[in-house]
Amino acid sequence: MGENPHSRAGLCSMPPVAEIQTNMQHLPVNASGVLTGPDGTEWRAVLAPHENVLEALAVDLSADLRFQTGQIVLTDQRLLSRMDADPQGPGLRQWPLAPGLELRLIDHGGVGTLELHDARQRLALWRFTLGAQAQALRLVQRFERQLQRLQPGAVSADDEQTAPLCPSCHTPLPPDSDECPACARAQRPQTSTWVLLRLWRFAHPYRWQLAAGFGLTLASTAATLVPPYLTIPLMDDILIPFQNGQQIDPALVLMYLGGLLLSALAAWGLGWARTYILALVSERIGADLRTTTYEHLLKLSLDYFGGKRTGDLMARIGSETDRINVFLSLHALDFITDVLMICMTAAILFSINPWLALVTLVPLPFIGWMIHTVRDRLRTGFEKIDRVWSEVTNVLADTIPGIRVVKAFAQEKREAQRFHDANQHNLEVNDKLNRTWSLFTPTVSLLTEIGLLVVWGFGIWLVSKSQITVGVLTAFIAYIGRFYGRLDSMSRIVSVTQKAAAGAKRIFDILDHVSNVPDPAQPVKVDKVQGAIGLRNLGFRYGSRSVIKGLELDIRPGEMIGLVGHSGSGKSTLVNLICRFYDVSEGSIQVDGIDIRRMAVSDYRRHIGLVLQEPFLFFGTIAENIAYGKPEATRAEIVAAARAAHAHEFILRLPHGYDSLVGERGQGLSGGERQRISIARALLIDPRILILDEATSAVDTETEKEIQKALDNLVQGRTTIAIAHRLSTLRKADRLVVMDRGEVVEVGPHDELMEKQGAYWRLYEAQARRAEEDAQAAGILVDSGLLHSAHPAGNP
Repeated sequence: MGENPHSRAGLCSMPPVAEIQTNMQHLPVNASGVLTGPDGTEWRAVLAPHENVLEALAVDLSADLRFQTGQIVLTDQRLLSRMDADPQGPGLRQWPLAPGLELRLIDHGGVGTLELHDARQRLALWRFTLGAQAQALRLVQRFERQLQRLQPGAVSADDEQTAPLCPSCHTPLPPDSDECPACARAQRPQTSTWVLLRLWRFAHPYRWQLAAGFGLTLASTAATLVPPYLTIPLMDDILIPFQNGQQIDPALVLMYLGGLLLSALAAWGLGWARTYILALVSERIGADLRTTTYEHLLKLSLDYFGGKRTGDLMARIGSETDRINVFLSLHALDFITDVLMICMTAAILFSINPWLALVTLVPLPFIGWMIHTVRDRLRTGFEKIDRVWSEVTNVLADTIPGIRVVKAFAQEKREAQRFHDANQHNLEVNDKLNRTWSLFTPTVSLLTEIGLLVVWGFGIWLVSKSQITVGVLTAFIAYIGRFYGRLDSMSRIVSVTQKAAAGAKRIFDILDHVSNVPDPAQPVKVDKVQGAIGLRNLGFRYGSRSVIKGLELDIRPGEMIGLVGHSGSGKSTLVNLICRFYDVSEGSIQVDGIDIRRMAVSDYRRHIGLVLQEPFLFFGTIAENIAYGKPEATRAEIVAAARAAHAHEFILRLPHGYDSLVGERGQGLSGGERQRISIARALLIDPRILILDEATSAVDTETEKEIQKALDNLVQGRTTIAIAHRLSTLRKADRLVVMDRGEVVEVGPHDELMEKQGAYWRLYEAQARRAEEDAQAAGILVDSGLLHSAHPAGNP
């Protein structure tokens, strides 16, 4: 789209600002297009005295959609612009602000457009990619406010309350908020170990089993502390007196040895019962966690999946829940045992000799300080490892389903290199973390050994002073070995705890996400739908990009509507809104006079049949795929649906008929066969509303005829909304709805719209010309011997 030719004459009459040769394309701006100088310092050579820069926008497209750099600057007096390769030369263009000027922002098909108009004509046009959409919107808003101040009685600039800017990205902050939403999304929240406490939600149903396991843990820990205590009488009452010439009492020896045996058996039995009970509980907690996460994932709207990688979600539900399960079944149990052992051992040590017990605890503050220091590094390190590992799984999730494309383009080496790079990145991140961990663990062991030497030295000194006996020192050494062993085990659990915390955070990131298509608190129960659809002032935005606006349409029950228009006109978006894959931003969609947001999502969608351009089949039998929407269907119902979809004949030709296995995503079937199975799937649920999204665009002409016969059976008696690029396939529609830039521009039957010679007529004629050109090209190839026969074009 070029500019209005009359606008050039108007621009040439502007003051000769172009004579000022400023290199505006190198003007420093940040990512949002805002001038880095707070007062527009870089523009002082251009600006008049007391003229201030209000907003700036960096644009990256020319009017004919070629990449080029440029700048639009709004001051309190003028709108200035400079574009590279401008036909008017490298200088500036300017438009003094005056009543009657209008700056319009339009977005369509991934491209934003700014148009400057006066009362008679368009003065200028700029285009940009949608990364600058937010800043462009801000420029328009500031432009409008500045024009309002030119009106009599307007608020002065000093009195205007402008929105504060984020110091990082310079975007406007929301009202009554000091946090920038864009920066908050970019910053990854730190993982805290406390997130593990949220797992109590899943552990609560098993609280009595957990209480029993805790009791068994307490008893087994106490049993393991009995043998060192029995070494005191063994040393002081039996062995040392024997060295001094006294006789050994066999009954006393048997009693002490029996006590040691009984305590060992008790510790073994209690430990086995404890481990078994808590392992069963942890497995059930892990299973509940996986099930709850998957069920919640299925309830989320499509926009959530649009921003996530399949491999990452699979890793969260699979490996992350497994990691949490291992932590709960093994490491959490060990940690509780360690804490109990340390507390009980410390109590026994203080009861035997308080001074020696204080010496025993000397290394404890140093170990605690090291754990606190290393914990933060481990937490961030394991979270990074999780993200890097998801990159590895993402390569697998991309390559394995797309293996046919990989092999077709001979890109095996490229995909192998992608996997190697991701795997190497994972290795590097793990190596970096292991350097920290490898230093931490031996240091803790060294401190415990030093503590043991200190106890030996201090204990020998106490024995020499006759303040303790050799038996007491021996028991102390035995208890200290267990004490420091448990302390060392607790230090090692830091890593697995941080791994589990990182995994729990990634799980709760899913569970905390709220669907953008929520169920109502009190849904309206709808048992039967007639199929009347009303679109009332419909509006929808993808982020800041307006896709549909002000759309009004009424569809009668049983009517077939054809949606036509250029790519990007909003047809598929409208279908997604009717299916309630997304919720409208403005207005409402009513079915039989009821807003679909008042119905339960699952109840509403049971009345909708959907046939997509690329049918998706699950791994399983033909019969299971046809009955996917109605699993309880009988074989007779499945066969009837397949007959109506003209699929029965080719199904019977398969080796096992309806029990033939369908490969991953329908591998082994042609595109037309997959499409007819998807039509049979839609027929089986007998929907009142039918959506056909390019159902015949990906097949050849002969297959299209078979599919069209199946569709004729499918649409009978149903409200049907069909999208098709081949306009000839919509000749049977009751009405055609022509869309352009998210708006309805024409509605009517085919013949009526052709007589108007409007938007639909232009689309139809363009397709006819293209079909004729394709036929001529095919004929040339046949005449030259490059083709054996010319295939008839599928377009009209």
